[in-house]
Amino acid sequence: MRIELLQAFLKVVETGSFLATARLSGLTQSAISRQIQALEEEVGTPLLHRKSPVTLTVAGERLLPHARRICQEWQRAQESISELLQGKQTELCIAGIHSLIAHQLPPVLQQFCREYPEVQLRVTALGSDRALKVLKDGLVDVALVMDNPLMTRGAEMVVEPLYSEPIQVLMTACHPLSQYERIPWKVLAEYPQAVFKDGYAMRSLVGSHLAQQGLSLKVALELNTLDAFRGVVRQGQLIALLPQSALVDCYSDPDLQVRPTEAPLLERKVVMVTTTDRHRIPPIQRFLQLAAQLVVPMAGTNASHLSAKLLQTL
Repeated sequence: MRIELLQAFLKVVETGSFLATARLSGLTQSAISRQIQALEEEVGTPLLHRKSPVTLTVAGERLLPHARRICQEWQRAQESISELLQGKQTELCIAGIHSLIAHQLPPVLQQFCREYPEVQLRVTALGSDRALKVLKDGLVDVALVMDNPLMTRGAEMVVEPLYSEPIQVLMTACHPLSQYERIPWKVLAEYPQAVFKDGYAMRSLVGSHLAQQGLSLKVALELNTLDAFRGVVRQGQLIALLPQSALVDCYSDPDLQVRPTEAPLLERKVVMVTTTDRHRIPPIQRFLQLAAQLVVPMAGTNASHLSAKLLQTL
């Protein structure tokens, strides 16, 4: 049943005339008559007595309160959608990788809150694959993740690049690999590693890169937080391959060392992902614009200084 049929029915009841309804609606009297006939065919019985003024049949009396509620709900639904498209929403939910949220996202969040004080931000740190899943499930509006073409491509997805960063080696200061300025992959593969849990995009990225060189990942321990990686590596036995932004707090730690690898270099691409319908909503568009402007790759020991500088410019 089309909503305009119920709307025509209510107008005829209100005016008591097909002609008056036609004039108010900008339609012909015959068009209004056809709408009422179509509605009567839908319900299977006459709804109006065709006289002057028009009156309700028994069935029309039964339909009237339901028609009013349906049209009122439809009006409220239209107003709600209009407010959404105008940017009047109560919250914006973000899911993203831990290092990005911890070090690079705060300037974006602060600027967004200044521009949209009525929108509550909800930010959750998740692995890339999990963040994309909750986006697809409709639980968040934007995912800030490591690019994974298998999960980020699709007609309903909008993917915008954010930055690329190198994968580097974290080790204790006295580890044998600390003698290298750039660590050969063949040598690196001989040492046991702390890795992200199975299912994390970083785990797959490192494993695939080693496999392409005929090497295997020697997994000793699975973790899922950056603090845990630092704590475990500090004990001296294990190394970890981590993105540069995850190593920000390690450069100034005298007990830890960070080294780049030899070629072929491994990088991860970080992207912003939302859905095509969400991409039309002004606050989400603005969040993506701010992230593109303010999020930059961390640069070794200058990372903290860079983040502070960004905050000062806002």
